[in-house]
Amino acid sequence: MSKLPLPHKIIGVAVIQDGQGKILIDRRRNQGLMAGLWEFPGGKVEPGETVTACIKREIQEELGIEIEVGRHLITIEHTYSQFQVTLVVHYCRHLGGVPQPLECDEIRWVSLAEIDQFSFPEANAQIIDALRQG
Repeated sequence: MSKLPLPHKIIGVAVIQDGQGKILIDRRRNQGLMAGLWEFPGGKVEPGETVTACIKREIQEELGIEIEVGRHLITIEHTYSQFQVTLVVHYCRHLGGVPQPLECDEIRWVSLAEIDQFSFPEANAQIIDALRQG
């Protein structure tokens, strides 16, 4: 019996910083995969779209703010039971607008010292580790 390959998603992820050492995280809605977990905002790269364009679009759609996508932080390959994911993570700077939870349940500005108080999907641990290493 051959197993079908798992669906693979490429996700552009934003580590949005506010200039005072805080990072924006959001809590997933309470339905669907990984419901209620916290995450760094972002979303699926569409066909023909660059990761940078994806991150800017997703942040505008999900949070209603303008950002500048900065340098690459880390790329993570992770396999969950239902799908595979490639997270392409970039530092981002908040340029304008007040973040709103348009496609999530809640948003918070947190410091790296506070981040362990929040439950994240498994793959996000590597992002947090990379942030701690600077």
